[in-house]
Order: sequence, then C-alpha cells, then structure tokens
Amino acid sequence: MATSTSIRIDQTLYDQARAEAAAEHRTIAGQVEYWAKVGRAALDNPDLPVSFIAESLASMAEPREEATAFEARSRRA
Repeated sequence: MATSTSIRIDQTLYDQARAEAAAEHRTIAGQVEYWAKVGRAALDNPDLPVSFIAESLASMAEPREEATAFEARSRRA
C-alpha cells in the first residue's frame, strides 16, 4: 500500500491540476504525480520531445494483455 504525504502547492497550480484531472479522469493528486513523472523524465532526457515522453508513459501504463504485437508494414528482403 502506498503512503501519502501532504505538501503545500500554489493555489493556481492546484486549480490547474483540478481542471486537468477532471479532463483526464484522474484525481488531483494523480494529476500532480503525472506532471512530476513527465517533468522528471523530460529533465532526464532533454533530447526527447515532451509529447513523446508523455505518450511513452501512457503506453507503459497500459495493461500488457491489451497490447497488440508490433507488425512491420513491409519486410525487406
């Protein structure tokens, strides 16, 4: 079971997280955690576009049993 810790954040950031969380079907805490993960990955990989990082994290969160195997469009002989 994950533990939680309370932190203080700016009210404007909280309001933005609340709005984004509702749109993305996350909790406010979940939205802030998501932003932190994307931000940390972006800082660790400054050569990658943030959109690629966000899409990669979303892909990694999908259940493996729902994934489809990669199939090349064409095979080069």
